[in-house]
Parts: sequence; structure tokens; C-alpha cells
Amino acid sequence: MADTWLVAGLGNPGPGYAGNRHNVGFMVADRLAETVGAKWSASKASALTAEGFVRPGGPKLLLVKPQTFMNESGRSVGLLASFFGLPPERVIAIHDELDIPFDSIKLKQGGGHGGHNGLRSIDRALGTPEYFRVRVGIGRPPGRMDAAAFVLKDFAGPERDVLPNLVEDAADATLLLIESGLLAAQQRFHAPA
Repeated sequence: MADTWLVAGLGNPGPGYAGNRHNVGFMVADRLAETVGAKWSASKASALTAEGFVRPGGPKLLLVKPQTFMNESGRSVGLLASFFGLPPERVIAIHDELDIPFDSIKLKQGGGHGGHNGLRSIDRALGTPEYFRVRVGIGRPPGRMDAAAFVLKDFAGPERDVLPNLVEDAADATLLLIESGLLAAQQRFHAPA
């Protein structure tokens, strides 16, 4: 399992949540599954999982979409990381990020959860925050809208036009992180300040 990566797209299960900003992690995981030709199946870890290779002979991906709802994402991630013997530095969480403008991607290893309950749950399950994160910018809520309400709304009309490219970029950033390392992925996908 030395070259295996657990890649968890975070979101909420069910069709009512499918287009929500909070579900962009699921969208990216679906795109990665398409890219590597992997098919989703139910797992005993309360998750949908799919396995594939970045390229023939390349790193193996264990794609995960926890079906526990966002706040308990760590339950699935922790069980699967433990079962496959994967350390935190072989785990990537793909998630929505309020503190990054829409249509931007940032990558990092470790750090705080920033109030994101999915990350908080993974921190607890892995016993450390030192896993990788692909942070997909969804921007801040307009006006006085509550952040919790904002993330559970679908992407707005103009955002929906750009969303496929954002999801594709996040999938590409994840693969580059795996193949070439964090710095290379940051240099390619972080917008110049």
C-alpha cells in the first residue's frame, strides 16, 4: 500500500444536497472517479468508495465519499485509513472553503479546521490535522446570510457556468499533489497574490 492515497471528497449524501456548495468535495471525487475509470460501490465504512490508478503503474487512489453527513466525515475516513494502513500524510480531504474566493483552489498540509465540521471530524478520527487538504473556494455569503445556510444552498446561476472548470481544476490539483508533491501543485494552482 506504499503508493496508495485515500482521497476523501466531503459532502452530504442524498439528492437534496447534490448541488450545494458544501458538496463540491463530492463533485470533485466524482470527477476523479471518471478520470481514473473507477466505479462507486457501498462500503462497510458508511461510505461510497472507488479504486483506480492515477496512470498505469502509477499511484493507487482509494476515493471516498462519506455517507455519514458532513459533520461525521471522519468516521468513514478514519476507518478506511486504518483498514488500509494509510498514515495521515497519505490522506487528502477535498472540501468547500468559505475563506477562499469562488473559483479558486488552495492546497495545504495540516492547519486548523477553520470551523469546518467535516475537517474537525477528520482531525479527531486521524488524531492529527496533518493530512492534505484541497480547498475549493466557494466565497463568503452575501450580506448578513448565515454561513451555515450559505453552504447548504446550491451554486447560483453564474457560478454554475464556471463550476465544471473549477471541479476539473480541483481534480487536476489533487492528481498533481499525488504525482509531484504539494509545492508543485501549489505553484500550478494557487492564483498569484
